[in-house]
Amino acid sequence: MTMAERAIQPQGERRSAAGLFTPFRLKGLTLANRVVMAPMGRCFADHGVLAPGYADYYRRRVEGGAALILGEATSISTSGSSNPTSPAFYGEAAIEAWREPVAAVHRAGGFFMPQIWHAGLARSPGCEPYPQVPSIGPSDWYIPNTDEKLCPRPGRRYGAPMTEAEIEAVVRHYGDAAEAAQRIGCDGVEIHGAHGYLIDQFFWPTMNQRTDRYNGTMRDRARFAAEVVAEVRRRTRPDFPILFRFSQWKLQDYDAKTVETPDDLAQLVETLADAGADLFHVSVRRFWEPAFEGSDLTLCGWTRKLSGLPTMTVGSITLDQPFGVGTDDYQAHFLKAQERKLDYSSVEGIDRLIELFDRGEFDLVAVGRAMIANPDWATLVREDRLDELKPYSRDLLTTLD
Repeated sequence: MTMAERAIQPQGERRSAAGLFTPFRLKGLTLANRVVMAPMGRCFADHGVLAPGYADYYRRRVEGGAALILGEATSISTSGSSNPTSPAFYGEAAIEAWREPVAAVHRAGGFFMPQIWHAGLARSPGCEPYPQVPSIGPSDWYIPNTDEKLCPRPGRRYGAPMTEAEIEAVVRHYGDAAEAAQRIGCDGVEIHGAHGYLIDQFFWPTMNQRTDRYNGTMRDRARFAAEVVAEVRRRTRPDFPILFRFSQWKLQDYDAKTVETPDDLAQLVETLADAGADLFHVSVRRFWEPAFEGSDLTLCGWTRKLSGLPTMTVGSITLDQPFGVGTDDYQAHFLKAQERKLDYSSVEGIDRLIELFDRGEFDLVAVGRAMIANPDWATLVREDRLDELKPYSRDLLTTLD
């Protein structure tokens, strides 16, 4: 019996997903429900300018029931992108290209927020389209994607630790991007502080080897992020929501942890909340896993408890296998995706998601790859048509559908 067939077999009383389809208030916004399209990198841009098709791509997800669209990782400066086909949120042409996707989402009845991002040392030296621009980071030490069988995990040194002037410039660029987003009608912004990119490189002691005020306790390592949040808050309206995404895992190391204890987490989220963050987007590979030994609370649940702010969960939602299972590294995940034939119709996954939502561990649900495969993911879940969910495959990344 297939997973889809099991999805429609009698299984006792099914948990109701009705709570996921109640309105949610975030600053000046009222979302129609709790379902969000996660910021999935599609990389259809030319020198930072979006390719045609994004307006229809996002519109279909809103028509399929998503209340909020989070745009893919979008660079804030020439040194910020690790992929020459990633979109940008600086420069007139790049910013103007976002107007129609934002308007299309609004016409369909949804809200749109870009995810503003700087790759830091994840950007290799000489990376196109600006190979002459040096790569920057908290230190000069970078751990690239590696095969976990290699021990000790190799790393490399390049560039130089960011100076105070460079830190100030990057903080200003985040503010520029947020101000531009507000100007063209976006409904808020998400600051990408996860997955081993620049802000996360400051959080992570393995890569942050500074000897100044940007290293030390978790509060010290969160100082740069807090300065970014504060600048975005200063440059936008008081009712303009600021989302902050952070993670435990890194693209370079799935087992890495940003925070080891609840006290570490409290220092992180309190610092960012004090700076002006309105909601935390907590990225884990498996949304259901407990965060710390001795407690069954997830990282999302702990973040909500310690910060007093709403949270959004993400990570392997309606996947039969969690992100990265059976692979050695991030690149291999994509290379082997077709071989693994993941199935997206796991009722058990939905039931666990609903259980944690009903328990109050998070307020919003971000859905990524499952929503690439199923633009109407929210409608199918709301109408209990889980047997109609289509599986994800890497082939879906070749077009913007």
